[in-house]
Amino acid sequence: MDDLLADFLTETHEGLVALDAALLRLEKQPQDKPTLSEIFRLVHTIKGTCGFLGLGRLEKVAHAAENVLGLYRDGVLAVTPDGVTLILNALDRIKEIVSGLEAGGTEPVGDDVELIRRLDAAATGDMAAITAEAAPAPKAAEAPAEVAMPVAAEAPAPRAAAAPPAPPAELHAEEASSGGRAPPQSIRVSVDVLEDLMMLVSELVLTRNQLMQLARARGDGAYTVPLQRLSHITSDLQDGVMKTRMQPIGNAWAKMPRLVRDLSIELGKKINLEMRGADTELDRQVLELIKDPLTHMVRNSGDHGLEMPEDRRRANKSETGRIMLNAYHEGGHILIEIADDGKGLHTDRIRAKALSQGLATEAEIAAMSEREVHRFIFRAGFSTAAAVTAVSGRGVGMDVVKTNVERIGGTIDVASTEGKGTSFTIKIPLTLAIVSALIVEVAGERFAIPQIGVLELVRVGGGADTRVERIKDAPVLRLRDRLLPLVSLGAVLGLEEPKEVPISGSGGGASGDMGFVVVTQVGAHVFGIIVDRLFDTEEIVVKPVAPILRHIGMFSGNTILGDGSVIMILDPNGIARVTGVAGDGAEQRAMAGQATGGVRSNDKTALLLFRAGDGTPKAVPLGLIARLDDIPVENIEQSGGTPVVQYRGQLMPLLSMTGDYGPPLDGRGRQTVLVFSEGERSLGLMVDAILDVVDESLNVQAGQGRPGFLGSAVIAGKVTDVVDTAWWLRQAGGDWFRASPAQTITRRLLVVEDSAFFRELVVPALAAEGYEVVAVESATTALKLRERGEVFDGIVSDIEMPDMDGYGFAREVRAGGAWADLPMIALTGRVEPAAVARGRAAGFTDYVAKFDREALIGSLAECFNVPVAA
Repeated sequence: MDDLLADFLTETHEGLVALDAALLRLEKQPQDKPTLSEIFRLVHTIKGTCGFLGLGRLEKVAHAAENVLGLYRDGVLAVTPDGVTLILNALDRIKEIVSGLEAGGTEPVGDDVELIRRLDAAATGDMAAITAEAAPAPKAAEAPAEVAMPVAAEAPAPRAAAAPPAPPAELHAEEASSGGRAPPQSIRVSVDVLEDLMMLVSELVLTRNQLMQLARARGDGAYTVPLQRLSHITSDLQDGVMKTRMQPIGNAWAKMPRLVRDLSIELGKKINLEMRGADTELDRQVLELIKDPLTHMVRNSGDHGLEMPEDRRRANKSETGRIMLNAYHEGGHILIEIADDGKGLHTDRIRAKALSQGLATEAEIAAMSEREVHRFIFRAGFSTAAAVTAVSGRGVGMDVVKTNVERIGGTIDVASTEGKGTSFTIKIPLTLAIVSALIVEVAGERFAIPQIGVLELVRVGGGADTRVERIKDAPVLRLRDRLLPLVSLGAVLGLEEPKEVPISGSGGGASGDMGFVVVTQVGAHVFGIIVDRLFDTEEIVVKPVAPILRHIGMFSGNTILGDGSVIMILDPNGIARVTGVAGDGAEQRAMAGQATGGVRSNDKTALLLFRAGDGTPKAVPLGLIARLDDIPVENIEQSGGTPVVQYRGQLMPLLSMTGDYGPPLDGRGRQTVLVFSEGERSLGLMVDAILDVVDESLNVQAGQGRPGFLGSAVIAGKVTDVVDTAWWLRQAGGDWFRASPAQTITRRLLVVEDSAFFRELVVPALAAEGYEVVAVESATTALKLRERGEVFDGIVSDIEMPDMDGYGFAREVRAGGAWADLPMIALTGRVEPAAVARGRAAGFTDYVAKFDREALIGSLAECFNVPVAA
């Protein structure tokens, strides 16, 4: 294949990707002249170059499409969805021809007569024929595989710029119409060249490390300055080469709008795709590996996640479902979120499927939290789809996604709420090539820990002030009055027997010196890794893990140090998974076997012991506690005389077991809180100190009628007050013992009020009662919502409004349409009998005075005759 044809194929690939996105923009905004000009210019460029290269078949298809686009651009024909579908079909044919040309060096044989006839019919204005004959575009996933595009690298001088093959006159005219922007100065560099350059830089980094280590070992000062200069140049060269490999993640998303459009047509669903953070950059190698998993997950969200329009209407949702792609940096990683507002995962169905496939026993499934149950979808062959479709349902998807993500050192997690939607979060490294790492030693073996996950280093034992304590035989580190779980790296890797960790101040061991703790973070969880010795930090070249070690799960790769030694690179995510230190409380209890099977009153129960108020220990069943928290005192606020704290997007009330709340007397500036959660409700119980976790049979002796306590019991050899959790929950207000929110109905209300002042009064009042409220300023705007397919359960409307008053609005609603049978409540200052009679005649269900909040709430409850979600 000659260079001219290779350049044509590269530019055509880029042009086709841009055309897909531009055509979808045009479909949404048919009058967008700049987009029309851009589309015409791209197709014209492809056609013109085809003629120059003698590619007859490709030229005919492009020419027929260009004729239609020219009429769109000149305003002779109106842009329609069927017309856009026809142009997309032409682009698919061009892609097919280009793929064959790329594979064989010549145009593949094919018949384009029917497609060209339809394009010519469109050019003559025969849209009826097109509507009858046009078929949905082929699925993006079934398109021929696209060859990786060479990367454009910044050129140092203008003379290196490559001239595009488009005719100069046409190109200059189009540039002038779009503001005369000069093309970026760039050259095309083969990906193979970049890969070879990256490999050479990696070897240079290793050699630099070896030279630096030799110089330090020999203490020869003559080489110090040259080696420092070499080190700086190597680092600059490494950064420059890394930049050539970085690409915006939007390149991996380029086909998503077309994919979602075709999926919407194929499934008969209305889908809106939102893409945020498309300019977030990551390594090209990572980008290529993440493309297929992202494509599968978007298709999965469209097929499994989003409901049909009629089902969404019944669920009080907009007919148009939403899929969101969001990417952003977090430290040295990229986080990618794929979320939808569909039906969510059906937890009971997943449980049943897992049981039927023998993935877990009934007792194990009963002990699992919802999040653990949801993770079954990542098992090979697991699918709850009732039928196999062309899109999904074969059970060969999410396990492949998880495998591909973990292959590049990433993690994937799922969060789902039934009826509200599902969100997947993928965490992947920025690059797989060169990273900075901390070298540590355990049992005589050295390991590398990526520095991006290291928060700090702590020396424990000996003369250090840092305290190591025990809770239920597990070592924890008290670091600045926070308890961090500890993991012994030697014990986890099986390099040494689990040893007794001396507690600071206990005099354990000859010197009490247990080594160092590497404090690391995985997601929102912080824990410490115990090591024997710390070395320096080094820039290491990451090599893949050998297949024989992949099953261990705690290594992300290996590397060669400056002295030639080969060491393993630790994966903090894998260590957290294996040891369970970063799991939810429910997951840890499940792994410990504390929640298997039924519970009897004489069984041993895991109890949390704490101190609050007087010196008598207090106890509460550990299974009731969602989490333990140390909250900064300055974060505690007052609401209606009650202490509250902002917790996971909501206000969580705090109760003190000693009566009135006051700052902790120890002056440490943090308040220990036991958090109880059920559904969306949370309550914090403020205590003085956590003492221990024990397994005891709970034999409670009757108390003296003290509110908040069930009585007393002997626990761990001491008389202990047993907390009456239900009593404290009732003190927080709200009914904790009613049906869960999933069993109640959230009503959606439309408020029509021209006065901004009264809108600000009404909306918060209704929202406080559990209604979802949408407020508009006129009846005309409200009717536009009806035309857009918005779904509501009831309407509250003012009477006196400009343009169209409340009476006219009510008559318009009752005349027909999706809102014809909705309850309508008039909210007005005029409540005389004549006005009420006129309102009821117009179609209002009830009439309420504007300032009577209680009457409005009562009227809504009577209209719906069911409880609303508070």
